[in-house]
Amino acid sequence: MSIAYRVQDYIAEHDLPWDPVPHDESHSSRELARLAHVLPDRVAKAVVLEDRYGYVLAVVAADRRLDVSELDFALQRDLRLSNERKLPSLFTDCAPGAVPPVGPAYGVPTVWDERLGELPEVYFEGGDHHTLVHMSGAAFSELMRSAQPLHGRHH
Repeated sequence: MSIAYRVQDYIAEHDLPWDPVPHDESHSSRELARLAHVLPDRVAKAVVLEDRYGYVLAVVAADRRLDVSELDFALQRDLRLSNERKLPSLFTDCAPGAVPPVGPAYGVPTVWDERLGELPEVYFEGGDHHTLVHMSGAAFSELMRSAQPLHGRHH
């Protein structure tokens, strides 16, 4: 498998440069960083949350923890981690558990830690467990333009 077609299309629509980085199969964002030989703070991980109003995708660096209660307060929601079994119906072209942090490509409202855009480079899961998308922080920032920035502490 390569990166998900919706991710490829979304990057292409924004005309952003990127390159694939193959890696051994991983099952967590920290493991992914280690296997790909990149710093965890440069890996953007996707956390899928839900409440009675629907889904929200939160994007933070792999070395950070998302403060869900703070996000609830900021968004005036009552979010909880989504059930992994529901995700294949949202991310139909992705391997189970390989959610890319590009929620807008899937029609999922997205919030993100805009500090990722200040990094020289960003890596993220492309929709399988074997390929990272690599792009500059500036390109990632452009890719996340329609996402809502996270404010405050979220780790």
